[in-house]
Amino acid sequence: MKTQVAIIGAGPSGLLLGQLLHRQGIDNVIVERRSGEYVLSRIRAGVLEQGMVDLLREAGVDQRMDEEGLPHDGFELVFDNRRVRVALDELTGGSKVMVYGQTEVTRDLMEARAAAGATTLYEAENVQPHDLESDSPYLTFEHNGETVRLECDYIAGCDGYHGVSRQSIPQERIKEFEKVYPFGWLGMLSDTPPVSDELIYASHERGFSLCSMRSATRSRYYLQVPLDEKVEDWSDERFWQELKRRLPDDVAAKLVTGPSIEKSIAPLRSYVVEPMQYGRLFLVGDAAHIVPPTGAKGLNLAASDVNTLYRLMVKVYQEGRTDLIERYSQTCLKRIWKAERFSWWMTSMLHNFSLDKSSDEEDFNSRMQLAELDYVTSSKAGMTTIAENYVGLPYESLE
Repeated sequence: MKTQVAIIGAGPSGLLLGQLLHRQGIDNVIVERRSGEYVLSRIRAGVLEQGMVDLLREAGVDQRMDEEGLPHDGFELVFDNRRVRVALDELTGGSKVMVYGQTEVTRDLMEARAAAGATTLYEAENVQPHDLESDSPYLTFEHNGETVRLECDYIAGCDGYHGVSRQSIPQERIKEFEKVYPFGWLGMLSDTPPVSDELIYASHERGFSLCSMRSATRSRYYLQVPLDEKVEDWSDERFWQELKRRLPDDVAAKLVTGPSIEKSIAPLRSYVVEPMQYGRLFLVGDAAHIVPPTGAKGLNLAASDVNTLYRLMVKVYQEGRTDLIERYSQTCLKRIWKAERFSWWMTSMLHNFSLDKSSDEEDFNSRMQLAELDYVTSSKAGMTTIAENYVGLPYESLE
């Protein structure tokens, strides 16, 4: 087989990149080790930045998003028995976010790719990139019992943190940065109406909580929990009771409870690898960086990588601008570190880091967080900082 761009991974970043390239006449093949059904079963984020919404429209997969997605022009911060609304549109000159589940984004992209007749090879085993520093890289893998060689010009590694792409780069050629947080998020999905029309980020002495949603009838809630907690120890009843304790009384009184569809615990950490390219291999999304979910940046950062690589490939194939190839990593990392900072800051400001500390240290930490929240929410500059970062900073230019 032969193509121009080989894409490893059929998650939303790989599919979005493939769709954008296809619309520009750039041939691409996606290779995915899982089945399509497995990819769609992943429960992930659901808050899309303005930039990602615009990119999905450019990719021609915006119809269902615009029909079913929920535009949000604000969200709430809850602390010290106070509710403060961050008016995103007013503070950013009209920018908003869109609540639309990652699963739905993936489904739309899968359907668009199938309609276009583009090639996606699911359940491809033992995927291996080769000759990455040469002018003729290629992939080998097993598919339907046969060994396949896929020759290409460039390889996009969209296969996540545990994928083969980053692992194919010699350790001495990259540097990794990581911060592990001492807690995780217990998430629960339920077919119940959201407690509020907008997201609520709540700081509480018992731990952080988040009230989110996937639609007008499906809710997603999160609780900060210790890393050693087990999902099976959290019945639906226990989850709802704990969530109510962490919310203001007027919010808790409106909470509609019901059976869970899914529960899981995700550890929180920050991770970045530099550089994000090696020869003709480009790392995209979670293959290169991970953020705590507090700032709703994971999927959106992957989209910004896709935007950069897509426009780079267009320059290469339509204008012969191969000189821009070496700018991919530098361009992506400028925006990535800003998003990492925002996610770290939101995580540090809203979570309880002192559950296992002495009372003196706990008191100091909680007072510092309260002072931070009080300052940023009483200052227009502080509120603007939150809003600008939340809706997403502008995409970096290659030029």
